[in-house]
Amino acid sequence: MPVETLTYESPQFLQKLIGHDLSGLRIIADTLHVQITSRDGWVRIEAEEPAIAAVKEVFGQLERIRRQGGEVTPTMLRLVTESVMTEHDSAPADAIMNLRLQGSSRKPPVLVKTRGQIAYVQAMREHEVVFGIGPAGTGKTYLAMAQGLHLLREKVVQRLVLTRPAVEAGEALGFLPGDLKEKIFPYLRPLYDALYDMLDPDEAERMIERGAIEIAPLAYMRGRTLKNAFIILDEAQNTTTEQMLMFLTRLGEGARCVITGDPSQVDLRRHVRSGLREAVEVLQDVPGVKFVSFLSKDIVRLPVVQRIIEAYDQYRAKS
Repeated sequence: MPVETLTYESPQFLQKLIGHDLSGLRIIADTLHVQITSRDGWVRIEAEEPAIAAVKEVFGQLERIRRQGGEVTPTMLRLVTESVMTEHDSAPADAIMNLRLQGSSRKPPVLVKTRGQIAYVQAMREHEVVFGIGPAGTGKTYLAMAQGLHLLREKVVQRLVLTRPAVEAGEALGFLPGDLKEKIFPYLRPLYDALYDMLDPDEAERMIERGAIEIAPLAYMRGRTLKNAFIILDEAQNTTTEQMLMFLTRLGEGARCVITGDPSQVDLRRHVRSGLREAVEVLQDVPGVKFVSFLSKDIVRLPVVQRIIEAYDQYRAKS
């Protein structure tokens, strides 16, 4: 059996190539059906010549991502490995790095990690209205936020508007204490969390204070025309049909919007139809509108989250 060894300048660099986790080597070995061993700064590959060439191509693509400043994750590593295995003429590293989103000079760029995410970012670059639909943990809201900050940084738009319906997730929160801002904050907290993950807190606060970033409940959108803005409607499965139409008709000159949602997690009252579900039926063939569907394999949270969602999908399909 042919054997080849790849050697790198340090064990630390090799660790970064495989996502800081030895399970990365298992992903490559299992996907390409080879035997891989590693110690210090080298990797030993035992397989037939075509398989060795594929493994070398995977490590070459990962090295290109790393040397261009990208952070390799296990999910991204799986994407690169599967791309090399199924698309011998493709360059996954180029696809990943060409779609990187730089929201802040102080933070690393946001990179796509799955095929679904690649299609999603490409859609946001090419269409005025994009629907990102799929299970939790696939990066729908996070990537939309990154794209909005990227366009704001490049001065393609003048402001970023983030909104979501104020619907309780199966829990009656009652009369929350505090002023209006404090009452609605719990509903908008996930948007703030994503924002502060991409920007330094002081930078985010400055942009909010001067109006470059606005975070508000969906009800606040009524009657407005949003020009030269990138608008994100999060948790769109919890909009009513009237709210969805109201939101989609807010777009003014130079505006773009992204609507994200998971149809399996509707928190509306019984017999109230989801605006997201209606939009999927009505807008499929409308020019300028693009739907991107995420699968469970696009989940970038802990692997157990993917398994949980798949188990629920199977159970509900049987029921």
